[in-house]
Amino acid sequence: MDEQLIKTVNKLQDAFATVGVQNPVDLPQIVVIGSQSSGKSSVLENIVGRDFLPRGTGIVTRRPLVLQLINRPASEKPKDNAKKDDGKKDDSKRDSEENPDEWGEFLHLPGKKFYNFDEIREEIVHDTEVKTGKNLGISPLPINLRVFSPRVLTLTLVDLPGLTKVPVGDQPRDIERQIREMITKYITKPNAIILAVTAANTDLANSDGLKLAREVDPDGTRTIGVLTKVDLMDKGTDVIDILAGRVIPLRLGYVPVRDFFESHPSYQSKAQYCGTPFLARKLNMLLMHHIKITLPEIKAKIAAALAKYQNELEQLGDPLSDAAGQAANTTLSIITEFCNDFRGALEGQSTDLSTYELSGGARISFVFHELYSNGVKAIDPLEHVKDSDIRTILYNSSGAFEVIVKQQIKRLEEPSLKCVSMTYDELVRIVNQLLAKPSFKRFPQLREQFNTVVLTFLKNATLPTNKLVQDLVAMEQCYVNTAHPDFISGQRAITIVNDRMHPPKPAQQNGPGGAPGRPSLSIPPERSLDEEMNLPKDSGFFGSFWGKNSKKRPTVMDAPPSVLKASGTLSEREQQETEVIKLLIQSYFNIVKRTAIDMIPKAIMLKLVSYAKEGLQRELLKELYNPEALADLLKESESTVARRNECKKMIEALKRADAIVSSV
Repeated sequence: MDEQLIKTVNKLQDAFATVGVQNPVDLPQIVVIGSQSSGKSSVLENIVGRDFLPRGTGIVTRRPLVLQLINRPASEKPKDNAKKDDGKKDDSKRDSEENPDEWGEFLHLPGKKFYNFDEIREEIVHDTEVKTGKNLGISPLPINLRVFSPRVLTLTLVDLPGLTKVPVGDQPRDIERQIREMITKYITKPNAIILAVTAANTDLANSDGLKLAREVDPDGTRTIGVLTKVDLMDKGTDVIDILAGRVIPLRLGYVPVRDFFESHPSYQSKAQYCGTPFLARKLNMLLMHHIKITLPEIKAKIAAALAKYQNELEQLGDPLSDAAGQAANTTLSIITEFCNDFRGALEGQSTDLSTYELSGGARISFVFHELYSNGVKAIDPLEHVKDSDIRTILYNSSGAFEVIVKQQIKRLEEPSLKCVSMTYDELVRIVNQLLAKPSFKRFPQLREQFNTVVLTFLKNATLPTNKLVQDLVAMEQCYVNTAHPDFISGQRAITIVNDRMHPPKPAQQNGPGGAPGRPSLSIPPERSLDEEMNLPKDSGFFGSFWGKNSKKRPTVMDAPPSVLKASGTLSEREQQETEVIKLLIQSYFNIVKRTAIDMIPKAIMLKLVSYAKEGLQRELLKELYNPEALADLLKESESTVARRNECKKMIEALKRADAIVSSV
């Protein structure tokens, strides 16, 4: 029964090997690793009892060799009373007659038996060169060899290329990295038992095989060490400390292999735990025990992989027939599904909602409520507005407040248009996510047309959206509603500024009529021209100007400068007027901010988001639902055809695998 388990795993390996794709199930297997000079090939040949591996310099094993050893009882040879061989029989027939109990079979040559093990070596070399060429490169594509013999224990081993440091000949320059990656891929799998082969006459701490094994199995729970070339150790040395686990401990221990242990004084008491026969028995037991433990997990993984590939095949769909009706129905179905998913993403009703990031409509809400709202709130209505600018406008215009506030309102147009652009980007993001679905990967030309139609539709929708947004800002700019209930009144502003500039004293004198006296912000009547001219030269607006820019008052009427700006120190009255206007600007601009934060997102929702939700399906049907063009649009990609075939092969392999494990 135990050996049947190993045969079961062998059948599973064969089932997946014929598919030609990555095995989706981590099968229990013994992976043999070591450096080129570690004696790895000799260990395997001793286990088999035959020389069959390629020999030579450099990298000999250039592809993974899945070696399945199957024990079969020796047949009783019949007595040969026939005429002796006339010498005309071919070698293979002679080998089969001389050696009927031992042969090898390759998975890539089904039905052909190799009784001559030299021919097995030649076939390994031949098939390797077919897949990798003669430049000594490596390939991850395995060779599956099954050996039937009464002298072997039922066992499955995977022989990997030996670790090397320096490329030779025309080997790839990165050959060391390639080999390490291939070995790591095999030994990282939790169900792999690592057989690390090391030459005993080298420093164990520098063993390439053991170092690589410890990277993936630091506790040594699934690594077994094999020591070769013990007979070549220096005189007076032995491997007792290594075997006892005092150098590099391994849970599965070490096994030294050579024939001289029975006669060597250091190893006579442990001879039954040394040599290739003991190693084969230990590996056989380890593998059978490992399979028993992992078989339930293997069954579950096969079932899960089968469901996964069947679901993927269903998504890929069957190849479309030539019937025009099927193409039309498929196109209509894809358009309907796309538009439903688009609306679902915007409304937060999609079945593909992410659990770790905002998506769809939630991202648009973030643009409105966080980015745009905070951006507008951060605008300083007095930014780039100097007191001297207000002073200049005061002398140029009777409506200094309106002039400045309209200029500031215009600044809201840029972030509002940016909000339109960001909303458009989020809609495009949703579209790209939907176009990444399998139905569009299957039909690349249809995907391209979808992308073109949808983006053109959305781009066109941004034009009226931008226009409405600009109009909303212009509406605020063209009419300043000083009667707004939230707007601070002029008298209230004067009072606030006056209090700031002249805070009330604790004890106040009574003014005329017994009322407490209070500084007044009332603007005195304008002086006549003669009075203005008789002012001291450094007082008032013009006085300050001329006083600062002229060393002396001109005696001759000169032309004014080309650019005439207000300058000089503000008088108390001018300072009061300036502060009042600044307070009025801040009050009114805050009202406009609140209006923009409320109205701009509504405008974008109306003209862009809701418009897309309601009109996208109609646009797609108009542009794409053309019976004459459907055949070209629904031409499947080569990757889809290839992937469908891979899924079908994998499903067949998984069904065979499921039947195999179900029989145990």
